[in-house]
Amino acid sequence: MNVNKGALMGRLTDFEVITMSKKQTLTITVMTVLSCAIMLLIEQGLETTYVTKTLAKIVMFLVVPLIYIRFILKQRILEFLNLKHIDMKRLKSGFLLGLLASGIVLLTFLLLQDFIDTKAIISDLKNRLHITAEVYIFVALYITFGNSLLEEFYFRGFIFLKLYQTNQKVFAYVFSAGLFAFYHIAIFATWFNISLILLALVGLFTVGLVFNWLNTKSNNFLNSWILHILADIAVVSIGFYLFQVS
Repeated sequence: MNVNKGALMGRLTDFEVITMSKKQTLTITVMTVLSCAIMLLIEQGLETTYVTKTLAKIVMFLVVPLIYIRFILKQRILEFLNLKHIDMKRLKSGFLLGLLASGIVLLTFLLLQDFIDTKAIISDLKNRLHITAEVYIFVALYITFGNSLLEEFYFRGFIFLKLYQTNQKVFAYVFSAGLFAFYHIAIFATWFNISLILLALVGLFTVGLVFNWLNTKSNNFLNSWILHILADIAVVSIGFYLFQVS
């Protein structure tokens, strides 16, 4: 019986590639679920300041993934994130959808503000996170540019695009968007009633899907980061308003 060694090696290589992809998928899935669970515990279970929570988030969402990429996967960071060559023309969608998202955030707040306990939000910011009106400007700048970068690198650049590239496209979309929504429970769990929390989760999951789709256009997370920045400008603007009226 004659065996084509080249074909056999090809099949073995394909099998090894598939096995490696599954291992990476499992590793990333377990790693990120644990990281978000830890952040949920830190956000709601521990009495710590906003600075402490931010440092924990930098470790969980930036340092740990970078170590995994560089020393476990043994890939260069910019190559992994596809940031060595950036096509600015592919980032227009992020700007346009970002402007639309900002409008939607502001309109949603105007429509639902009577159902939101704004005093409870400000109280939570002051008492649990120790954020006052005087330091809010610095927090707002971090949220708009730093926090948005962390989240887009983590949920889209590290999780979604890596899983998407292993041809597990449906799982990549659902898992990344679902984890993105789940993580934010830690932030607003004490702000809203159950109906608004469920509405927010559905909205965040949908937003996560849109962010993911955007990044398939550029094959990096820059489109969703631009959108995230513009949406956060609207969010922190609401925060300034709440500090003034509360």
